[in-house]
Amino acid sequence: MTSGTEELRIPLDPFVTDLDGESAELRAAGPLAPVELPGGVPVWAVTRHAEAKALLTDPRLVKDINVWGAWQRGEIPPDWPLIGLVNPGRSMLTVDGADHRRMRGLVAQALTPRRVEAMRERITELTARLLDRLPADADVVDLKAEFAYPLPMYVVADLMGIEESRLPRLKVLFEKFFSTQTPPAEVVATLVELAGIMAETVAAKRAEPGDDLTSALVLASEDGDRLTDEEIVSTLQLMVAAGHETTISLIVNAVVNLSTHPDQRALVLSGAVDWSAVIEETLRWSTPTSHVLIRFATEDVPVGDRVISAGDALIVSYGAIGRDEEAHGPSAGDFDITRETRTRHISFGHGPHVCPGAALSRLEAGVALPALYARFPGLDLAVEPSALRNKPVVTQNDLFELPVRLTSTTA
Repeated sequence: MTSGTEELRIPLDPFVTDLDGESAELRAAGPLAPVELPGGVPVWAVTRHAEAKALLTDPRLVKDINVWGAWQRGEIPPDWPLIGLVNPGRSMLTVDGADHRRMRGLVAQALTPRRVEAMRERITELTARLLDRLPADADVVDLKAEFAYPLPMYVVADLMGIEESRLPRLKVLFEKFFSTQTPPAEVVATLVELAGIMAETVAAKRAEPGDDLTSALVLASEDGDRLTDEEIVSTLQLMVAAGHETTISLIVNAVVNLSTHPDQRALVLSGAVDWSAVIEETLRWSTPTSHVLIRFATEDVPVGDRVISAGDALIVSYGAIGRDEEAHGPSAGDFDITRETRTRHISFGHGPHVCPGAALSRLEAGVALPALYARFPGLDLAVEPSALRNKPVVTQNDLFELPVRLTSTTA
């Protein structure tokens, strides 16, 4: 077995110029691929479905950054562009075991299925309002900017009790937060400002609670235990970040997939296949989250003929995992909404840290997509698919823009 320290590592492209090609290269390297993150940071990437499920439930892999050998040795600078994703503060994302169960239990008290379902009416209302603003039969509209982006941001603002007036600034800050191209001088300032906005929101809700998730987190308790302000601030930032980015990409990618697969679009528009199939196959085939950072090995963890050595870091490469032929058969590389294994994906994670907002993201896409195509059944791309460009975000499958032509007649 090899530890990978001497192996040639696959560099993740900071500009994300060919995500599909990069994912295929990672899968070809085996279930555990030696990878280099932007900034020259060496990590392992799990690239296969079965191995990912096993590692995501392996207690030898933890979220405590202090386990990371490179962190201990001072090799990770505080202005590394990805530091906010790796060390975002104390929340259920960064703890394990009893601490994680405690925090997740308190979050679960606040983010109940009833609360999520209660958002349906608001999501339907916001969707209709945004669709009403779109010009019918327009030459070219950036559907991401005009529809796919604002819908999840309005929803998460409503859910968390964040003032809408803050959304424009949050958009700027989160773009810097996720980007590999944020100048080092702006990295720490971005993190400080984001935390400040979240802290102000928490303070406002502690002083005057409302019918929102932040207030519920402030009030939630378990046997007299409550989340600290630091934990609520970090949890709020986590849920806002994940709550809008994933859904934006889910909606955008679904539109791209249907536009580039007209036979599949015809199936769903005819009613032969349900919209839920489009959502699940999009989550599998073009998952919104390409890589999730990071877990750390407390001891050596063998994976096939390689070993994640104690102190090494592991990322989960969902973009590669979604097209694993061992999980989805020889046609795993095809977009097929009739696929029997489409719901077998793990694009929202697996195990104790599975995404708590998965149901909300599915709900938003499940309202937005059928409403969009009911209004504009002839919707199609206004550019060649090869012209669509990903943003420099190694963790998200995120396009700069989505130019489309909106047509009220069937294509």
